[in-house]
Amino acid sequence: MAGVPVSQSPVAPWLDRVIAALLVVAAAIAIWLLATMVPDSRGHGTHEQLGMEPCGWAVHWGLPCPTCGVTTAACYLVHFSPWQAVKVQPFGTFVALAGLLLAVSGLLHLITGRSFMFRLAMLPYGTITSCTVLLLLGSWLYKYLTFTI
Repeated sequence: MAGVPVSQSPVAPWLDRVIAALLVVAAAIAIWLLATMVPDSRGHGTHEQLGMEPCGWAVHWGLPCPTCGVTTAACYLVHFSPWQAVKVQPFGTFVALAGLLLAVSGLLHLITGRSFMFRLAMLPYGTITSCTVLLLLGSWLYKYLTFTI
């Protein structure tokens, strides 16, 4: 399906455009930030380069949190090391790829004049949510088994 014109968007056409544009800008900023960072060789902690504190779970209990390594995986992905990204944090790789695909879709919808919000409204959110939660839990278990401080 080629999509529907922005005039048939489930929201006001100007809002459809603004949402797509904001997503593209946010993705560009995220990619730029990740490109300027160096993935932490521990497999977690890359977020500390943004001035953030070390993960409290790792500091206090020596265990990974559910999203431990997400920033590191995204950083590896932006640095064109997809296999390393998956090895570090499968969920983080999925989130980064999903964000990239959404941004590319938003950009294409802006260029073609099609409704981005109509496309988003058609997604199977129940399936996506269920699969995302299972991937998060599976990745947390994987991270727990491979975690080193």
